[in-house]
Amino acid sequence: MSLEIKVPEVGESITEVTIASWLKKDGDYVEQDEIIAELESDKATFELPAEAAGVLKIKADEEETVEIGAVICEIDTDAKEGSGSSDSSSDKEEEKKEEGSSASKSESSSSNGPSKTGEMHTMVVPTVGESITEVTISTWLKGNGDYVEMDEIIAEVESDKATFELPAEANGLLEIVAEEGDTIEIGATICKIEVTEGSAPSSDASGSGSDSKEETTSASSSDSDKETYATGHASPAAAKILKEKGIDPSNIKGTGKDGRITKEDAENAEKQAKSQESTKPKESGKETASSAPAPSGERDQRREKMSSLRRTVARRLVSVKNETAMLTTFNEVDMKPIMDIRKKYKEQFKEKYEVGLGFMSFFTKACTMALKEWPAVNAQIDGNEMVFNDFVDMSIAVSSPKGLVVPVIRNAEQLNFNEVESEVIRLAKKARDGKLSIEEMSGGTFTITNGGIFGSMLSTPIINAPQSAILGMHNIVERPVAINGEVEIRPIMYVALSYDHRIIDGKESVSFLYRVKELLEDPTRLLLGV
Repeated sequence: MSLEIKVPEVGESITEVTIASWLKKDGDYVEQDEIIAELESDKATFELPAEAAGVLKIKADEEETVEIGAVICEIDTDAKEGSGSSDSSSDKEEEKKEEGSSASKSESSSSNGPSKTGEMHTMVVPTVGESITEVTISTWLKGNGDYVEMDEIIAEVESDKATFELPAEANGLLEIVAEEGDTIEIGATICKIEVTEGSAPSSDASGSGSDSKEETTSASSSDSDKETYATGHASPAAAKILKEKGIDPSNIKGTGKDGRITKEDAENAEKQAKSQESTKPKESGKETASSAPAPSGERDQRREKMSSLRRTVARRLVSVKNETAMLTTFNEVDMKPIMDIRKKYKEQFKEKYEVGLGFMSFFTKACTMALKEWPAVNAQIDGNEMVFNDFVDMSIAVSSPKGLVVPVIRNAEQLNFNEVESEVIRLAKKARDGKLSIEEMSGGTFTITNGGIFGSMLSTPIINAPQSAILGMHNIVERPVAINGEVEIRPIMYVALSYDHRIIDGKESVSFLYRVKELLEDPTRLLLGV
């Protein structure tokens, strides 16, 4: 029987997802509840488990965007383990035959060399961090067919955060699957090792490829007593420079440890190449005079593929701009009263509640009070109806390594200052660690975003659909203001309210923002509820 696996519902406002990666291949046997794919929405990444055991048949490719409820794959529950496609099994047999024939050459070259066990060990990209989903092969330190020993460093792999070394997981002959420069996902096959027993092969029997490498290395660094895998290889930073400038690393003598090509070596080689170009004779005075002067300085470019999350967020933001009658109103807030309270009570507050007294709790409490008085700002449009909420689920925009996420503080109107601060800290930490769940980012009724922490003076934030309004906080700057007929220097913050004019009128938006200003400039009102 063939069981259809459909895209599950992952949130109220989410109508489609993107297939980030397939963790199992078409024709693979999967167990029930085994994770077979990773899906991305505009809010989070989540895993798709197999609903039954059987042979997988993929219906939607990676990077494809599919709607909720659409068939993403099928599982043949009648098939048994090991009954994958005959093509794949025959391909594997052919691969093993080729591996056997190529390896027999190295066996015959030395009677004292290692003997093959018949086992083929597959190495996959290890997990290097919770938020890292893919890596790039920077450098192979061993060649295809080379003999490698357990724990010997065979490659350098780069993530978006760091470079790390890949050790061999067995003794044997290396078969490279992913080439230098390839970007592969965590858990994908990077190479295979045909496991052998016995001592390492002698230098005479290690193959012509290794002989030629040794000759090249000895010619380039005759003074070195001992050569290692690093000899003649470029570091990740150096390799990037050489690749961009089209310089052959074999023509460079490395000055690093064990003859490694460093970033400085690559930069020097680039300067030499430029100087050689500048000394070339000019063809003719006429052509030189008519040609435009060459721009000075570096003019490098680089391209990066947009992640599925960023593409989805971009599409939704454009959709909001096109489908709502968005307008923004502004005001300014004198932050001195709040700053005086924080200065006076922050130590006692932290000692009692074990959290700091920040600005977010004041703004959250002020907004929840103002939303009760102006309920349209806390409402949303659903078809031809307006949905009014008698509660406030406050969305807080947080910058994370993967992009902007918006976790939700449930029933914010019922929380006191320390409870709001604790929730903000908890959700922000989970966002930066990439551990937010779909439930923690769904169902908000109003959003606060703080661009001031990055230095923004003024902005027009975009509504977080299907909500109808968003409040933007900005940086605090000392400015001259008139107080009781006299000019004083006060810490001033500009605040902005973007709103959907289809449901919120100008009177409501301006009155709401003025009420927030009033509550913030006299925080006693927050305690008395007036």
